Amino acid sequence: MIIYGIKNCDTVKKARRWLTDNQLEFHFHDFRQDGLDRKTIENWLQHTDWATLLNKRGTTWRKLDDPRKEQLDEATAIELMLENPTLIKRPVLINEHSCTVGFKEAEYAALFGK
Repeated sequence: MIIYGIKNCDTVKKARRWLTDNQLEFHFHDFRQDGLDRKTIENWLQHTDWATLLNKRGTTWRKLDDPRKEQLDEATAIELMLENPTLIKRPVLINEHSCTVGFKEAEYAALFGK
């Protein structure tokens, strides 16, 4: 299982802590340090839609001065996320069966039967 995010994000910290407290093994991929490629995003999009993955509520989105914001589609969203990985709603948790975007304790508990 891989959890994607950035290490200083509070929501990512909560998710990592929950996984650790529940003795679940995972690999953390910091997309600021470890990078992010199109193939990874396209893999996520096989399990979720781009509108769920794209975080329009964060400061990166609000500060983004890019005319492409006005006419979003999947291809544009992918380009924006590759250029600005902090536009991705965090964390993204990938396991063999699913892709979960964001962290809610109840969702993780249901996913892992805890």
